[in-house]
Amino acid sequence: MIEKVIATPAALELVAFLKNKHGPQLMFHQSGGCCDNSAANCFLPGEITMGAGDVYLGDIGDCPFYIGKSQYEYWKHTQLIIDVIEGHGGTFSLEGPEGKAFHTRSRVFSDDEMKALALENIKVGQTRND
Repeated sequence: MIEKVIATPAALELVAFLKNKHGPQLMFHQSGGCCDNSAANCFLPGEITMGAGDVYLGDIGDCPFYIGKSQYEYWKHTQLIIDVIEGHGGTFSLEGPEGKAFHTRSRVFSDDEMKALALENIKVGQTRND
């Protein structure tokens, strides 16, 4: 299985810190721009609702990671790599007060990875439990 989203050790460390501080049920959504530019935002349950316009990419630190459908279409040929940088986090994201921010990088999938992904048939609106 090709992973659509992965996290660096620094990102996993920050996720563990946030889970310890806020509880184990966190979730991520890749922002589409608006107020937080294009960032991976971390939320508590109920702070954001996922729907038919969102795509489940996988988990980082045992937390589900989603992206909006239109942004997924733009980035579907890449693997998202979630890292951490120093600085003020996103306006809406849980790491904001910690002086750190989740940072999204990407790498283009190889032709073989793209073929494997086509076979996996990732569905828009898919949830973590599908």
